[in-house]
Amino acid sequence: MIFLEKTFLMIKPDGVGKKLVGEVLGRIERRGLVIEEMKLMRLDKEMAEEHYAQHRDQPFFDDLINYVISGAVVAMVVSGKNAVSVIRKMIGATNPFEAEPGTIRGDFALDVSENIVHGSDSAESAKREILLFFGE
Repeated sequence: MIFLEKTFLMIKPDGVGKKLVGEVLGRIERRGLVIEEMKLMRLDKEMAEEHYAQHRDQPFFDDLINYVISGAVVAMVVSGKNAVSVIRKMIGATNPFEAEPGTIRGDFALDVSENIVHGSDSAESAKREILLFFGE
């Protein structure tokens, strides 16, 4: 069954720093998805901690927060048929060494902690993340 849905995607500081914004946007559009909203921004510590709250008890939490607030990010709302699962497949496995060639992480990331993009892992996460970043 095909579902029209919205998801959240964020190009992280390493993706912005490596000048991959256009590449990521092009892949999304060529796939037939729609970028409904987008903004370049810097996260403050509070917003970053809220965004990654599910990882609060993990040993890597502080490093993750420091990394995501270290530079600009591009946050966006992407919509289309099965947008959550399509974006997840396009970005690839969290660990770039496990990500398939042709995925964003498989093609451009070398480190699990700096892996170019974040994408919502479920429709529920997408709703929460879109609300956090865009207030919808």
